[in-house]
Amino acid sequence: MERRHFKRIMLKISGEALAGDQKHGIDLETIRSLAREIKELKDTGAEIALVNGGGNIFRGIAASASGMDRAQADYMGMMATVINSLALQDALEKEGLSTRVMSAITMQAVAEPYIRRRAERHLQKGRIVIFTAGTGNPYFTTDMAACLRANEIHAEVVCKATKVKGVYDSDPMTNPNAVLHKHLTYDEVLSQNLRVMDASAIALCRDNNLPIIVFSMKEKGNICRVAHGESIGTFISSKYPF
Repeated sequence: MERRHFKRIMLKISGEALAGDQKHGIDLETIRSLAREIKELKDTGAEIALVNGGGNIFRGIAASASGMDRAQADYMGMMATVINSLALQDALEKEGLSTRVMSAITMQAVAEPYIRRRAERHLQKGRIVIFTAGTGNPYFTTDMAACLRANEIHAEVVCKATKVKGVYDSDPMTNPNAVLHKHLTYDEVLSQNLRVMDASAIALCRDNNLPIIVFSMKEKGNICRVAHGESIGTFISSKYPF
C-alpha cells in the first residue's frame, strides 16, 4: 500500500450524499459502501474524524426561507445530523471499527458530549470519532463545524466528499461545459464566490493554513486516494503549486 500522505484526516460528508440516488432519507447500501471505504483507510493506520450533514432529512436554511424561524430550523437540522451520525456509527461498527459519536448538543443517551481533549484521546486510541449536531449553534453550517473541529483536533486536511468530482467554474449539474479546477487558493474561492463551502469555513481554514480537498465519493477508492495524496478532485490551500 502506498505510503499515507495525511495522518489525521477530517472527512466531511454531505447529508445529500448519504441519500444515494434517492431524493430523501438514508440509503443503507450507500452508507455500507462508505463504511467499507473508511475501514480500508483505517487499516492503513490513519486517524479519522467525521462530520456529516443532515440535508437528506431536513435542511434548516430551506425551512427558514419558507418562513420558519431560522434558529428553530437550524436546531432541527442539527437533529437530522445526529440521525445520520448514528446510521454511520452502526455501519462502521458492523465493519469491526471502534467509534464514538460526540455531540455539540448534550444528548447523553445516544452520544458523548463534545470535549476536545477527549476527542483527541479517542483518535489516539484508534477510534473513529463522529462529530455531530454541527457546532451546537444556529446560523453555522456543518461545513463550518467540520473546519472548526478539524482545527481543534489538529487534523492535517479537510476532505469534503461530494457527488461531483470537485470544484467547477459553474454548476456541472446544469452546465455540461463546466471546467473542473484542480488547484485553488482560499482567496480565489472567496473572491469568485465558488460556494464549495460557506465563506466563514474557508476563511477559518485560510487563517490556520489547513488544506481542503473536494472530491467525489461516487468513485470507489477515492477516500483512500485522497488520504494518500493522489491528485484527484480540487485541492484548496494558500498557494500553488503545492
